[in-house]
Amino acid sequence: MNLIVRLLVNALIVFGLAWALPGIEIGSFWTAMIVALILGILNAFVRPILIILTIPVTIITLGLFIFVINAFIVLMTAAIVNDFRVETFWWALLFSILMAALNSAFNKPSQEGGQHQQY
Repeated sequence: MNLIVRLLVNALIVFGLAWALPGIEIGSFWTAMIVALILGILNAFVRPILIILTIPVTIITLGLFIFVINAFIVLMTAAIVNDFRVETFWWALLFSILMAALNSAFNKPSQEGGQHQQY
């Protein structure tokens, strides 16, 4: 169930960013669901390989090259999904940065279920 909720939250973030950023276009909310799913798959399988292959560049740039890898993943998703269009690399970079920030804000682990700490 948690996976479905996270997928829906990611789809809402994708849809909202496509609405807010003029360089990103998306056809419908269902397309946003597909984009969120493809992004999740690419982040799980392709991103680790790219990170390993680019370790020297990542070290030289003090980790900033990870942003380039994230933008590349967004561009790959745009190439796979028909109704998802990203105009330039810079829009993909901004999209990936905002997506990561919003993802971390909305997907915080909850403190429910008896895991409260008392001081």
